[in-house]
Amino acid sequence: MSFSMTHGMRAGLVAGSLAAGLLGGCVVGTESGGGYYYGGGSVDIDVAPPVDRVYVGPPRVGYVYAPGYWRWSGRRYTWIDGHYIRERRGYQWRPDHWERRGNRYHFERGHWER
Repeated sequence: MSFSMTHGMRAGLVAGSLAAGLLGGCVVGTESGGGYYYGGGSVDIDVAPPVDRVYVGPPRVGYVYAPGYWRWSGRRYTWIDGHYIRERRGYQWRPDHWERRGNRYHFERGHWER
């Protein structure tokens, strides 16, 4: 017995796969099982991040260097390269980073502090 997929069936399968992929990016995990959430800027997961890559950009007048960090995709970590951001007088840049909290890891987005 042979099976042949019609053009309409193929289009439906592709559309369904695309929708599943898009919706998968919107899923917010729960507190158990490696949950994560990037919408508000914080993530709490059970998986330790790899060791940070160390790179210090050369000084640039009027800018600060925001170092790279490991971003959690829901399945694995991906390295995000550092970049320069315009300096804000009277503020100090606190870079994106992971903190261990008990047996979980919490991600803090980079931000300016006085």
